[in-house]
Amino acid sequence: MPRGARLDTPGTLHHVMVRGIEQGSIVRDDSDRVEFLRRMGLLAKTSGTSIYAFALMTNHAHILLKSGSIGLSLYMRRLLSGYAQYFNRRHKRVGHLFQNRYKSVICEEEAYFDKLVAYIHLNPLRAGLVASLRELALYPWSGHAAIMKKVCCDWVEREYVLHCFGSREGAAREAYLAFLEEEMGIDREKEFSGGGLLRSHGGWEQVQSMRKKGTKVLSDERILGSDAFVRDVLKEAEERMALPLSADERSMLINEDIEQECRKAGITEAFLRSGSRSGMLASIRKGLALKFVYDYGLSMAETGRRLGVPTNKGKDLFIVSVHFSEF
Repeated sequence: MPRGARLDTPGTLHHVMVRGIEQGSIVRDDSDRVEFLRRMGLLAKTSGTSIYAFALMTNHAHILLKSGSIGLSLYMRRLLSGYAQYFNRRHKRVGHLFQNRYKSVICEEEAYFDKLVAYIHLNPLRAGLVASLRELALYPWSGHAAIMKKVCCDWVEREYVLHCFGSREGAAREAYLAFLEEEMGIDREKEFSGGGLLRSHGGWEQVQSMRKKGTKVLSDERILGSDAFVRDVLKEAEERMALPLSADERSMLINEDIEQECRKAGITEAFLRSGSRSGMLASIRKGLALKFVYDYGLSMAETGRRLGVPTNKGKDLFIVSVHFSEF
């Protein structure tokens, strides 16, 4: 059974979307907002992650970034888990803060970079948190204020962003503002909430037109881009899958899978590993065991250790490959 494609290599452009669990708030006041951005910026610096745009709202956040050496998954896991622990301690709460796993869409930079920057930075204005572009420039919880040099976020790649609009800063900033004004009248919510055929090629009418012309294109819900771009990303992912996992990569993927399954089930990782067979634990362990053994090549003994299922003498969790009765 092949392991799933990991659509991320250093230098990949992602539009990341994070939401609070059950549409709940991920920030309650400015202290929370400062802490979220502090962590986001510090991790970006230490991991080589490039951040071009962001908008921190009350119950969700958008980030446009290019992954660094540690990749997107580890960067986001460190950001969200660390912030969630801070948030729970400060507000004396328990449980998950974020809704399932964050959503990310790989984006074709040449076709979408400027539009994504505008879409993300205009979020507070569209939501009515500010009344104008002038107010947006003073709104500290969006990357637009950093681009306009109204707040100091030295981890935002403002020069890179402005260079897309001109070679001289003054003219580039004017062009950037003019572009934002144009984009204010365009609804890109559906287009930029994911990838796939309709979003990548301008909607259903464009897709119908291509079909009438006999044009065939490749699409993927995880990717926003042209046929050639989608093919390149998927080819690279397949080539990466053909390579053996390093110990660090395998451990990272296992930790992410356990964290994600526990979050979906509303249980703690300690409870999953407790040895209890109550409720849904058997089913969760079974699914994870299959993935660890067949996708990641983990030994049955190590799989049992990771999931809190003891090995019996020399059996080494033989049940993993038979009928999972222990789970």
